[in-house]
Amino acid sequence: MTTHRIPEHTDASPSDISRRSFLKTGLGGAMFLSTVSMTAGLTGCATAPAGRVSAVDSRMDASYQFEFLSRDDIALFEALLPAMFAGALPEEPNQRQHAIAGTIERIDQGIVMFGPANQKELRKLFDLLNFAPTRITLARVWSDWPSVSTESAEAFLNRWRDSRIGLLNNGYIALTKISNVALYGHDDHWHLSGYPGPPTWAVDALPQFHNA
Repeated sequence: MTTHRIPEHTDASPSDISRRSFLKTGLGGAMFLSTVSMTAGLTGCATAPAGRVSAVDSRMDASYQFEFLSRDDIALFEALLPAMFAGALPEEPNQRQHAIAGTIERIDQGIVMFGPANQKELRKLFDLLNFAPTRITLARVWSDWPSVSTESAEAFLNRWRDSRIGLLNNGYIALTKISNVALYGHDDHWHLSGYPGPPTWAVDALPQFHNA
């Protein structure tokens, strides 16, 4: 399996992400996504923030409350992250689940900070992937995300990465961008990208390091 890093030309800075559009789909793509999202909502696709999910999923932090991701979105990322980061996640099952859960929580935190425009785009993208008709026709994923194998998730990511359809290719970039920032941006995972951490003088000088 291939680790799905952010493409080299894509800036992974959170402040930059918050200013720029995730999905440069053009008018036709934007209208299509809006139609999908509206239809998904009318047919009962869950888009409300999940809130605290530890009562039904013990892998999640009991103190964390989701502000953007729905339960369907969480299931989506639980399926995709093992395929995106096959060589980066811990092998031990409990540690692996903890790393996945923490990354999903940081994805939620990041999206909350991105602002309304990017939030709307991502909601439409997630609705496209969670709504069964478009998940099957555009992602070619036949099962609900909780039932999708890592191999099938990897095949989906590869198809969208290599697609000549801008909507799908940009959807892949959006998914991998927010996931990479959430995983590799955490200090537990800095070593995976070769980042040694902030220099000692910065840790000593900047109070936010002491308050983290």
